[in-house]
Amino acid sequence: MTDEAKIVVVTGIQGAGKSTVGRLLAEQFERAAHIDADTVQSMIVSGEAWVTDTSGPGEKIQDEAARQLRLRLRNSCLLARSFRKAGFTAVVGDIILGERWEHLREDLHGVPFYLVILAPDVGTVVERDAARSYTVGAEWGRHLDRELRETMAGLGLWIDSSNLTPSETVDDVMRRLDEGLIES
Repeated sequence: MTDEAKIVVVTGIQGAGKSTVGRLLAEQFERAAHIDADTVQSMIVSGEAWVTDTSGPGEKIQDEAARQLRLRLRNSCLLARSFRKAGFTAVVGDIILGERWEHLREDLHGVPFYLVILAPDVGTVVERDAARSYTVGAEWGRHLDRELRETMAGLGLWIDSSNLTPSETVDDVMRRLDEGLIES
């Protein structure tokens, strides 16, 4: 792995550790930015529609929530491209699964990137999620975990962080990051 600026996408379901690991991962590079999807989503100050507000597991995401989810990823990728062009490694944290994989590839077309999939066991994720100020619940967690494992199988660098601290997870990612290279 070279020290040149790169884009690293950290994904997983709620409670997988994307925000914590993403920030710690960004700190491993001399020049880096952490782009957290929730922060990008929170830029919408009026008319915001969260996916968990509008649908349940297995239900179709309502149009406005889906539109905002798509906008969030597009803007995260635009920021990542901008930081990379300026010589900063960009670490993007968002939930990428299902059709969002194609959206990510579209938004990063022409730019190689690293895909890191945090995949602790669903019991660990549900436990972590329950300890947060906002939760999606066990049913959503199981649904998203199943969808992640089905739609993202064989892609990127998979890390089972069930029994790892965030720092140990980052150490594992840094050792194996090249395994997650996606040539787009």
